[in-house]
Amino acid sequence: MKYYIIAGEASGDLHGSNLMKELQKLDSAAEFRFWGGDLMAEVGGTLVKHYRELAFMGFIEVLMNIRTILSNIYFCKRDILDWQPDKVIFIDYPGFNLRIAPFAKENGFETIYYISPQVWAWKSDRVKKIKKCIDQMLVILPFEKDFYARWGYQVEFVGHPLLDAFAQKDFEKKEIFLKKYGLNEKPIIALLPGSRKQEITKKLPTMLAMEKLFLDYQFVIAGAPGQDLEFYQSLMSKGTKVVKNDTYNLLHNAHAALVTSGTATLEAALMKVPEVVCYKGSRISYEIGKRLIKNIDYISLVNLILEKEVVKELIQTDFTKENLQKELAKILKIEHRKRIEKEYQELREKLGGEGASAQAAKLIVKS
Repeated sequence: MKYYIIAGEASGDLHGSNLMKELQKLDSAAEFRFWGGDLMAEVGGTLVKHYRELAFMGFIEVLMNIRTILSNIYFCKRDILDWQPDKVIFIDYPGFNLRIAPFAKENGFETIYYISPQVWAWKSDRVKKIKKCIDQMLVILPFEKDFYARWGYQVEFVGHPLLDAFAQKDFEKKEIFLKKYGLNEKPIIALLPGSRKQEITKKLPTMLAMEKLFLDYQFVIAGAPGQDLEFYQSLMSKGTKVVKNDTYNLLHNAHAALVTSGTATLEAALMKVPEVVCYKGSRISYEIGKRLIKNIDYISLVNLILEKEVVKELIQTDFTKENLQKELAKILKIEHRKRIEKEYQELREKLGGEGASAQAAKLIVKS
């Protein structure tokens, strides 16, 4: 079969690549054409556009790049028509994908959504649109199945693909990791400021301010695939290290982490790393978002899944040097770390076991 896959972010590239591998096991003649990244390209097929060309964050940034976005939407529609796939698979990235899905459905293509948009957080009425244009919805968070059921829409919970990604990873031992990046023996505090320039610029300086306050630790930045070293160097001191394209090994060897909101919060938790969740956007984007996002009490996936505050969230005006120092000091204390680790085990159990990618592929091939 011919599969047209659209993933617009780094996490989508990861989960898309694992899904493609599983589809190949079930469909040895599978052909792929996709929007994604390097990981999907390694599996095979044709990369149409890299997610680096698609990353616009916040309401203001989207408005500033609206012509590019509209051009990409038009191009994608034409590309689907020209290639005539058997199935169109959407991976998260709702701002783009929910504009392509109705077109694909109207033109007779089978539509599958893998990794649901966060409609449970804001614009819940998008479920009406999803029901009309998506033939099969595969969700990865346990509470999403009940959410969709309240709208009379049956979806399949396949488990979380991060568990698959970690199971496949051969993590580096600490001594090898330290030597590889020229790190010393001090415990590592990992900094995950995001993947886009706007969010990194907003958060990284405050994160790096902790270096002078916690001298018994070394701070290491997780460099995003789409950003060059010079960009990070413009924001940091000379002694700070950047680990590029190796976030999982960094987390595996980290003592604690300061993490931007998003999938990274879940990655740190599944790696059993105590964390503080940090978020800061442009004031206008934040104020608009605050009024639109309803029905949720937290922004981190860890707290949302467990339905309680397990990890501290410092959002917008709360994200200050003083507050970050206080919360980082907390998660470095033994008693606090033990409590978090216990909660993390509950989180893993709620997400189910490994095999999300295989389960998703099985349902896609069967449909």
